[in-house]
Amino acid sequence: MTSDHNTPDRRDFYRIEDRIGLEYRRIHPDDTGGDPFAEDHLDSLKSELKRLDQEFRNQLPLLAERDRLAASLLKSLNGKVDTLARIMAFDQNPLQPEDWREVTLSEGGVSFPTQGGELSRGDLLALRLTLPPELYRPQGAAEVVDITPLESAPGAGLELIHTSFVDIPEGDRQQIAKHVMAWQIRQRQGGEPS
Repeated sequence: MTSDHNTPDRRDFYRIEDRIGLEYRRIHPDDTGGDPFAEDHLDSLKSELKRLDQEFRNQLPLLAERDRLAASLLKSLNGKVDTLARIMAFDQNPLQPEDWREVTLSEGGVSFPTQGGELSRGDLLALRLTLPPELYRPQGAAEVVDITPLESAPGAGLELIHTSFVDIPEGDRQQIAKHVMAWQIRQRQGGEPS
């Protein structure tokens, strides 16, 4: 969550308030750098699916040059398969109710409530987000840059954790950007954000 120090109201990224799935793990300095959210038995299948999806996306424009109707049909079918895959993945690994949180989200980071004293400024976190309705699951590393006590919950001991992404793959950042843009469009059209 970055901002220009010369003009405090100016922001580098658009921010939205949304309810998303949020999983986080503290990264300790002695960690070996493995994926904290790894699901070992599925990793090779996920890699193969990504490779096949990229190959499909590369070939689709070539087909569209020769047969627009066939390309349109295949694009639609691919969207259907993607949606089915997301539903199946979500059914296999459902988030617990406590994993869904009201957050402030941007391409630069995420702010979320948590129990007081759980995290400290400067902590490094591995974050995995689940962004409805598409169920994109971007993940990356973020640093806790600020902690604010939540006054709306006196006695509850809740704090608002402000993080800034320090390492996030560009594709995952783009998924967050698409989610933020789609949320803004739904807001302008008077629809439900998520």
